Amino acid sequence: MAVLDSAIDPRNPAYQENRDAMRERLAALANALDLARAGGGERHVTRHHARGRLMPRERVDLLLDQDAPFLELSPVAGWHTDQPVGAGVVTGLGVVEGVECVIVAHDPTVRGGVLNPIALRKIERAGEIALANRLPLISLVESAGADLPAQVEAFVPGGAVLRDLARLSAGRIPTVCVVFGDAVDVAAWLPGLSDYTVLVRAQAKVSVAGPRLVQEATGEIIDGEALGGAAMHATRSGLADFLAEDERDAVRLARQCMRRLNWRKLGPPPRTALAAPPKYDPEDLLAIPSADERTPFDPREVLARVLDASDFDEFKPGYGPALVTGWGEVHGYPVGVLANARGVLVSAEAQKAAQFIQLANASGTPLLFLQNASGLMTGPEFEQAGIVKHASAMMSAVASSAVPHLAVNLGAAHGPAAYAMSGRAMRPRFLFSWPNARTAALAPAQLTGVLTALARQAAEVKGQRYEEDFDRNLRMNVERQVEAQTAALFVSGRLHDDGVIDPRDTRTVLGLCLSAIHSGPVGGADRFGVFRM
Repeated sequence: MAVLDSAIDPRNPAYQENRDAMRERLAALANALDLARAGGGERHVTRHHARGRLMPRERVDLLLDQDAPFLELSPVAGWHTDQPVGAGVVTGLGVVEGVECVIVAHDPTVRGGVLNPIALRKIERAGEIALANRLPLISLVESAGADLPAQVEAFVPGGAVLRDLARLSAGRIPTVCVVFGDAVDVAAWLPGLSDYTVLVRAQAKVSVAGPRLVQEATGEIIDGEALGGAAMHATRSGLADFLAEDERDAVRLARQCMRRLNWRKLGPPPRTALAAPPKYDPEDLLAIPSADERTPFDPREVLARVLDASDFDEFKPGYGPALVTGWGEVHGYPVGVLANARGVLVSAEAQKAAQFIQLANASGTPLLFLQNASGLMTGPEFEQAGIVKHASAMMSAVASSAVPHLAVNLGAAHGPAAYAMSGRAMRPRFLFSWPNARTAALAPAQLTGVLTALARQAAEVKGQRYEEDFDRNLRMNVERQVEAQTAALFVSGRLHDDGVIDPRDTRTVLGLCLSAIHSGPVGGADRFGVFRM
């Protein structure tokens, strides 16, 4: 392999300018993460602790192996929506008794752990990850059930969470459920559909409906313990496989379940047990994207700080230069890289990508997409050269590819280029964004230009004068709105990615995801669709 060179100069004034812009965005991310970690607020957290209960992240910490990392997924889900930041549930990847797992933990301090629409989508995404990557799923449950005021949006799609538990079990992917408190309504089915269940004595209460609803429905007056208490389920209903004395004992029993699974990965191990780190400082990743998002940057500078030993075998370096393709490794796992080097894709880049994706599938090599594309090039010259058919071939290759895809939005994922670079619609195994990233049909300035041109045209058709003051106000308002709604936090708040990450953590995040992916078999597609020539 060839070791990548770097042209980054920390003494360049642009370096500090870019770094300052990224730090500002990181500060906004930190504020959003603080909101998520605060749960239902200090008063609710204090009351919860006073009852001898643990917070969801404390339960996760106890569950994980000592010093094992936890990659939290979609931590800012719900940001700038009607729902709380984090959506009242914690999801992520962690190692329990040496087994990589997906973990879901409800936060009972957020409105009793009710499952709002975004929480259900977040849990469903966790189930998708477990299914796609053959990862056991551990649910740490304390929930009052579906959010009744939002039941129209929650009830119908909420069943997907239960469907995935059944599919995991049917696929011989273990599921473990620990119930720490209430598990009512839709939450009651979580232990019911799991392979192993642990209930905490005198705390866990699992029932289709709570005592109040039972009284409404049948007229019977009964307390929660008699209706669905842990002891009853351990001795009479048979729902509980293990009866824990307290929360720490419940976590111990969950770990015991994982220890007895005799679980083995099916994917190939990393090529080297201890991979060589990159030769360049990851701190530079803060300064590589320009403070002016319209200015492209060389993705090789990113690869030099992410790939093992900064080694990269570039494929077709002289053809389609706006897209960098080649082979490298991340923490010992081989990857094929597709990275945007300029703002747009044209025919040569699309053809190059389609061939490269086929080669990765032929060798069973996972693909890493580093997105930074403002769209596809248009205009008579490019349309006549076949941009539609060539980009279609690239999209078809991405959609038909069977090797795992990982994607990181480094700057922009706009228009059809977002699909071609394995955006969310193409269902990559994992998709993360840097804080400076944007995702949209068009860049803010382009969309503003189109809308104002249409407004001007409409005025001309009606024979009306088009006021320049109106044009300026329209441009300003539209651009402000689009900039807000295409920003990384806004996009992540709606679960269009798996989280906004600090650029310096990119290599670690990719390594954790690659390791998780190899829990299942890794292989390529045996067929592709028809490519127009």
